[in-house]
Amino acid sequence: MSGGGVRGALRRSPAFWFLSSAMSCVTLFVVWFWGAWSGGLDVAETCRLLHGQEFDPDYRGEHPDEPLRVFPLHNRCNASYDLVPAWINPALVCLAVTAAGCFVSGTVAVVARSRTRGGRAGRRPEPEEAEVSRTRRPWVRCR
Repeated sequence: MSGGGVRGALRRSPAFWFLSSAMSCVTLFVVWFWGAWSGGLDVAETCRLLHGQEFDPDYRGEHPDEPLRVFPLHNRCNASYDLVPAWINPALVCLAVTAAGCFVSGTVAVVARSRTRGGRAGRRPEPEEAEVSRTRRPWVRCR
């Protein structure tokens, strides 16, 4: 398949890539927020009541900056149990790579589109060029 038709045009569209990048960023924020607040406000209570784990204040005292890091997310009850689900950190990496890749693809699509149009994107043709191009396209009706 050559990628023609509506789907091929959609894949080459800068709007598709930038929208995909924006959606990946929104999803990235939602997943990060889910992981960052997975322990709730009272971590000791969350460990005991919701997860059935013993809260170890000595471990938390030895690692005071661990729950405050932006990445990788960890919020441990003790040395062996983390309140942040295991899928959060890999999902954050995948979404960040996807967002960056879609942004780069959108930028490449904008540059490619501007080069195929012969100059700056959005350049208006001269009146003579518009008349010539209208006569070369028989499906466009003349007024």
